[in-house]
Amino acid sequence: MERPGTKTETRRGDAGAESASRPRTAWERTGGFAGLLVSSLPSLVFVVVNSFAGLVPGIVSSVASGVLFVVLAVVLKKPLQPAVSSFVGVAITSLIAFLTGSAKGYFLSDIWFSLGCFVVLAVSIIVRRPLVGVVWSLVNSEKMKWLADRRSRLGYDLATATATLVFASRFLVQQYLYDQDRTGWLAFTKIAMGNPLTGLAFGAAAWAIHYASKREKLLAET
Repeated sequence: MERPGTKTETRRGDAGAESASRPRTAWERTGGFAGLLVSSLPSLVFVVVNSFAGLVPGIVSSVASGVLFVVLAVVLKKPLQPAVSSFVGVAITSLIAFLTGSAKGYFLSDIWFSLGCFVVLAVSIIVRRPLVGVVWSLVNSEKMKWLADRRSRLGYDLATATATLVFASRFLVQQYLYDQDRTGWLAFTKIAMGNPLTGLAFGAAAWAIHYASKREKLLAET
């Protein structure tokens, strides 16, 4: 028997610390309030400044807000990935707005992205390779044993279908608002249908992964 303070206790402490550091909810998986702020503020800045000063000042202000988040992440020693991802997105959307010469062009890349994701996700279900399960297996370098289990595949189908509906709803709503030249509402829907629906998709994926893992263990024991 090992005494307190031995390697076993240390390993347990490390495992507990690692477990505590992992995101536990869909809200945390999308970055929480900080993630919502980083992904939303540049769009709000663009819409507000554009309405008062015009397209170019709106673009400059939006890009500047993206740079600010990157600088703050470096200074405060926070994870860079959310800020950098947001800045790249802002740079792309701003470039499209500048090239189209239209404020609503700022949201065009989001509309195209939603359409592309919808098509890929829907096709993956049709060909019986639900993308949530495929991506999880590839990321973890695991064989897709769940394909042989009808219930596990159904779970991944449902998770993938949830993500499909998320992107389909984003595309339909934002495309309609784009056609109606509702720039302000485009910004609102980008926020309202952004992190909250992404959290829903993450939650469905987490459930499917957990369910498939339980099924794999159960089948291995029988």
